[in-house]
Amino acid sequence: MSKVPSPEQKEKFVRQTFNEIARNYDRLNTLMSMGRDQKWRKFAVRRCEVKPGASVLDACCGTGFLSMEMARAVGSQGRVIGLDFSEKMLEVAGKNVTRFPLAGVINFIQGNAMDLPFAENSFDGATVGWGLRNLPDLRRGIQELARVVKPGGKLVSLDMGKPTLPVFKQGYWLYFDKLVPLMGKIWSGRREAYQYLHDSAMEFPPQQELTNIFAECGLVETRYFNLLGGVVAVVEGRKPSL
Repeated sequence: MSKVPSPEQKEKFVRQTFNEIARNYDRLNTLMSMGRDQKWRKFAVRRCEVKPGASVLDACCGTGFLSMEMARAVGSQGRVIGLDFSEKMLEVAGKNVTRFPLAGVINFIQGNAMDLPFAENSFDGATVGWGLRNLPDLRRGIQELARVVKPGGKLVSLDMGKPTLPVFKQGYWLYFDKLVPLMGKIWSGRREAYQYLHDSAMEFPPQQELTNIFAECGLVETRYFNLLGGVVAVVEGRKPSL
């Protein structure tokens, strides 16, 4: 049975969970992805098509690594806002950028992706990494992210997908269900937090369905890309031009 909380409870649960695992989050991410997570972030940023000097949003920014990839794309004349509602994750993000050459480009703020504190059409593009499945209302969250992107800009999600290849699919879910929570228990003492990662990935729409939801929320040129056999997927959409 899924341990994902109800929409009414989810916001509080997710914030508490990520506050508790923030200190070991990056180490476990690298272990769980077998070191591929950096390449996935680079690909997501390329798909966002932001140019030097652009202003971009990285929602649900966590410990800031996707924000740093966005900073590399927009350069020293650009601007990156990394937003997250977990204060502990933002503390780690602040430490992570201490020696980052483009740290001055990034501004981390605490906020809620369901109610973004920005005007309509504020950003040239937006990313969200492993964040959409934590929102209590997926469609409303996508619409809110699209609201703050300028016409013609892209919204790009990097998150868990659902592989379909027989045998590989079964092996993956076995790994995710048994080994990932065990690693969470060993490295952070929070097995239940990493069990939630499994359960939320199970409930999260598969990449084709999420692509359709992007379209239902008013985005165009929607498509998805499978990474590592569909274990991870990038889903994108463009805000229609005026």
